[in-house]
Amino acid sequence: ETENSFRVAMDVYLYGGNSRSYALLTIINDEQPLEKSLSRGTKMVGLDAQGIQVEGQAFQPVNMGNTTISFQYPTTSIQSSHLTCKVGGLVGTGAENMKGCLAPNGTLRIEGFSRLFNYSYDPYTDNMNGRTIASMSIEADARMRTCRGAACPNEDFIKFYNYYGVSDYGHQWITAAFEKRSTVFKNGNADFSSYGYQGQREAIKKATVYMNVWMYAIYEFEDALNDCNSRCLQCNDNLAHAWDEGVAYYTGSLEGTTTTNNNYGGNGKMIHALADRMCGNFKTCGVSGDELATTTSKVNYDLLSQFVSGRQNLFVGNCVTARANRERIAQLMAIPLVQGTLRHAYIVEHLYANEKSKAEAATFAATVLPIVHALSPIDAQIIHDNTKVGSNTITNFQKVKEAFERNYKQMGITCKDVGGLWNVGTNDYYKGAAPCSDENSSPRELSKAVMVAIIVCVCGIALIAIGGAIFLYFRERAGTPVFTPAAVRAIS
Repeated sequence: ETENSFRVAMDVYLYGGNSRSYALLTIINDEQPLEKSLSRGTKMVGLDAQGIQVEGQAFQPVNMGNTTISFQYPTTSIQSSHLTCKVGGLVGTGAENMKGCLAPNGTLRIEGFSRLFNYSYDPYTDNMNGRTIASMSIEADARMRTCRGAACPNEDFIKFYNYYGVSDYGHQWITAAFEKRSTVFKNGNADFSSYGYQGQREAIKKATVYMNVWMYAIYEFEDALNDCNSRCLQCNDNLAHAWDEGVAYYTGSLEGTTTTNNNYGGNGKMIHALADRMCGNFKTCGVSGDELATTTSKVNYDLLSQFVSGRQNLFVGNCVTARANRERIAQLMAIPLVQGTLRHAYIVEHLYANEKSKAEAATFAATVLPIVHALSPIDAQIIHDNTKVGSNTITNFQKVKEAFERNYKQMGITCKDVGGLWNVGTNDYYKGAAPCSDENSSPRELSKAVMVAIIVCVCGIALIAIGGAIFLYFRERAGTPVFTPAAVRAIS
């Protein structure tokens, strides 16, 4: 890595290059550019630099008289060529593709208009992206907190807002890591000023997916539910497609269908791949969740079931059950985040406490701390204190493990779901890292067996006390009390 490589990476993070590409065109040489307004989605046609026709649509509504139009490029279902104009933050990376971009100057045919419109723009600076990894966090407040609808605010997002005190917590974490400075959160702050390239890379790379994309996937599922209508079946078809977007963000486009070279995360980069990698570390692969890295994680099997069920429920207007699917999805999606935190906390304390592993522990913890904090601020603080960014942090894996375990039940997950950290060298769990027992995963709550024993004992003591009182009463009535004053005994 170099300073320049991080600058390029930040440009891609901020400006994108692969999603919702559009050109910002300026209408020229027209006294009256638009005689009427354009709605989003209005069809347009222009030419690229080679004279080949490019069909697009209005990315945003345009008011009458405006001289600026946003031309959204078409997409295809073929992943390798889904966009023919890819610019944004990709300029200079070698990943840009300008073959399908509009020519710098040309004419535009717009649906509903009989005449052509002359335009001009800079293909390098005016080809932008409507969706970026940064925007997933920057726009989260409007989507999930101040939004309108039956499901607003989003209850999962509010946990993160309440903990960090800001809506764009993911964006703030990532930009602070890029700029090697401190965050300014209500809780869970991190100071990246002492980080080198390794620490920066891990804090940025993991937060982009496990903070920004993770919550954006939750948003897509919630957005599909927002307009669910149990009385209008045909109304729900588009919602079922919106649900698929949540699945897409969870899975990513690189996942593939098979593992390669013993890489049990496949080729993916998103949460689906993380779950499969973690199952190999925690022996939670397979349908039963007790296998090593030879198959898909149990988390992903369980999530696939919820994805399919939720989509079908939306399609037929079964809105209540679809909401239960969404809530279960959020619980399951937290499991690999917990596993990632545990794994790297163990590595930091017992294996190698280098900058890379410390950054991984801190970032994984940051992705799940708000969920724990909503249940137990004390346990969240324990986890943060033992994983936070800082050279003086002393990590105690056992404290982190126990703090998580005390909250599993309320998080909707189990000890079996999380598993234990597996040592392939010894074919056993690492010392102190075996799975907890679900009967003991909530020490603050007494088990049913203990409760029954206590009740039996209390009832037994109560019966003995009552029997003793009756016995004393009748002895007293008979004139032969069990207890008499010492003076009376002496006289008798």
